[in-house]
Amino acid sequence: MQTRVLTGITTTGTPHLGNYVGAIRPAIAASRRADVDAFYFMADYHALIKSDDPARIERSRLEIAATWLAAGLDPNKVTFYRQSDIPEIPELTWFLTCVTAKGLLNRAHAYKASVDKNNELGEDADAGVTAGLYMYPVLMAADILAFNAQQVPVGRDQIQHIEMARDIAQRFNHIYHREFFVLPEALIEEQVATLPGLDGRKMSKSYDNTIPLLAGGAKQLRETIMRIVTDSRAPGEPKDPDSSALFMIFRAFASEAESAAFRRALEEGIGWGEAKQVLYERIEADVAPMRERYESLIARPAAIEEILHEGARKARAIAAPKIAELRDAIGLRAMSSVSLHAGKAKLPSKGGKSPRFASFRDSDGSFRFRLFSSDGDELLLSKSFKDPKAAGAVQKKLKTLGGAAATLHTLSLSLVLELDGEPVANTPDYVDEPARDEALEYLREALDLLAAQESE
Repeated sequence: MQTRVLTGITTTGTPHLGNYVGAIRPAIAASRRADVDAFYFMADYHALIKSDDPARIERSRLEIAATWLAAGLDPNKVTFYRQSDIPEIPELTWFLTCVTAKGLLNRAHAYKASVDKNNELGEDADAGVTAGLYMYPVLMAADILAFNAQQVPVGRDQIQHIEMARDIAQRFNHIYHREFFVLPEALIEEQVATLPGLDGRKMSKSYDNTIPLLAGGAKQLRETIMRIVTDSRAPGEPKDPDSSALFMIFRAFASEAESAAFRRALEEGIGWGEAKQVLYERIEADVAPMRERYESLIARPAAIEEILHEGARKARAIAAPKIAELRDAIGLRAMSSVSLHAGKAKLPSKGGKSPRFASFRDSDGSFRFRLFSSDGDELLLSKSFKDPKAAGAVQKKLKTLGGAAATLHTLSLSLVLELDGEPVANTPDYVDEPARDEALEYLREALDLLAAQESE
């Protein structure tokens, strides 16, 4: 069974070494595994939070797409798309916004950092804070939950956002009494999840301390590496590898043997200029082949556009049914469907057809089933099961359970069926409590008919 893995990069600048090591490289490596269903995207909606420069965002989208492809991403084996090409994502963002606690968003690191900075300057706590920045975690949750991604490769500083996505998904599942969303997990390469930048802080476009990955060519790569801040220890003086940005960046690209040799060279007093040249040569060995492919792609933007359109088509084939399911669950149904849920759960006559089960597989790969009346009205919708045998075992129990033995709990306008103390299925929502109570009796009678049929 495949694991769905999803990640993206915000389109506000040129991809740098930190992007490559922390996100692009592990994501592409994962996409080549047979057990991974990979979804990779350009987070251009997120970019609007950080930049109001249209030309910068436009150029960044091109550079990032070309970088992923040049680094080895195969669009035939993954789903590669722009966030803004998926209209289901902003719609899901609003659905999730309506169940997300403000207190949860108050604890988001980016928002708290802005507030703390304003407080230090004596400004109003929310000065310069947009709703986009505040709602960033909800949009990120929608990116993930729209496709029921199971793993999300992120830097260590992004773990909180994955935890918040889990909290939001659990809240939605709880409110609407069904496991709509898989709870995602953060996937981190412990050793290289975050690279230091030119000034020793985390490499980030926000700090303007990045080392470009492909743009600018070998010359710019070397010139930038030569600007990495080091201490004042002269050639011949031992250096501390564990506090050196050079060493931390080097080992992200090197083998264990190469890293051990570089560590010894630093401890034995290699000069900083020579050490930077060693770092440049090691990185350039990996980057040069990618740069050649990158420059070819940048020269053909129409080809990249075609790849992204196909990726969006594949992504929407999954997101659209998910949103349709959620719209139905939260009450945004077509008017023609209301009568189905408002009337009686029709029971077949004893001489006619019996209630029947219909099994199906969800877009996330899980298994579910419905119980229909003889007239085709839905009586029950099961929860999600990872194993089809588990779904079949529940159906088997329901066929022999009988109405009197069924444990059915009433919610505001629906019913929940439990087996062995665990909720296994829900009814549709009914228009009012009398209709719900009437449906309860029809469901018990339907279960009696199933049990009678099994005993024949």
